[in-house]
Amino acid sequence: MTEARIPAAYMQPGTSSFSDFLSEHAPDLLPARKSLPAGSLADLAPHGTTIVAATFPGGLVMAGDRRATMGNVIAQRDIEKVFPADEYSTVGIAGTAGLAVEMVRLFQVELEHYEKIEGSILSLDGKANRLSALIRANLGMAMQGLAVVPMFAGYDLDRGIGRIFGYDITGGRHEERHFFTVGSGSLFARGAMKKLYREDLTETECVTLTVQALYDAADDDSATGGPDLTRRIFPVVWVITAEGGRRISDDDVAAIADQVVAGRMQRPDGPNAPLLQGGDVQ
Repeated sequence: MTEARIPAAYMQPGTSSFSDFLSEHAPDLLPARKSLPAGSLADLAPHGTTIVAATFPGGLVMAGDRRATMGNVIAQRDIEKVFPADEYSTVGIAGTAGLAVEMVRLFQVELEHYEKIEGSILSLDGKANRLSALIRANLGMAMQGLAVVPMFAGYDLDRGIGRIFGYDITGGRHEERHFFTVGSGSLFARGAMKKLYREDLTETECVTLTVQALYDAADDDSATGGPDLTRRIFPVVWVITAEGGRRISDDDVAAIADQVVAGRMQRPDGPNAPLLQGGDVQ
C-alpha cells in the first residue's frame, strides 16, 4: 500500500499570494487557464447584471439584483451576485456569472491565505490590488466575450470609512466617491443615486437608496431584475461597518422593497428629490 504524503510544494515556504502559488504548481485550476474555442462566447453563458454600492457615515452598503440572462432569455431569477470577500469587505459580480463566481471564490481564498501566512489582515488597498490582478489574468477570456467586471468595497480600518472600487476588464482599478454602479443597468441606477444620495444617510436610508436604484435599473434595463413580488425574490444586500460585514435578512429587504413598490404605485418614475441641496435660491 502506498503511503499518502503531502506534496512537497505544500511544505515549502513561499508567497503569501494563493493565486501565485496555483500559477506555479497547479495552473490548470485557475479560472483564466481554461481552453476555449475561437470566437465570441458571450451569448452562450449566463450573465449577471446590476450591482450598486453607497457609503454612509460609519460604513457602506452593496446590493445586487437577482437576475441572470443568456441573450434575450432569463437564465436564472434568484442568482446571488454580492459576496463577502472577508470580514470587512464585499465583492459584487457583473459579467459572465460562472467565471465571476469562480473568481470570487479564488479571491476569498487569496485573502484568507494571506492572513494565515502573514498573520495580519491585508489592507483595503492591498485587497483591491489583489482583485485587480485576478481580473487582469482573465483578459484573454474577456476578449472572447466572457468578461468579468466586479465591484469591490470594504470598511477601511485605518481610515475609519467605507470605500468603493471599480475596475475595467484589464484590471485597472479606480476608487469611487460616495456611490458606484456596474452592470447593464448601471447607467439608470447611477442616475437614480445621483438624485437621492446624501452624505448623512442612515444605514437604513442607505439600504433603501440601493433598493430604489435597483428598481430604477430594472424599470429601464430588461437584463436587471426588479423586486419579484410573486416569488418573493428581492435584492441581496450587505452592510459593512467597523463591526464587520453582515447580510441584511430577506425579511428586512422585503419590507423595504415593499415600501418602495408601494411608493411607485403613486409615483412610477420615482420619489421626489430636492431641486437644490441646502435650501432654495435666494
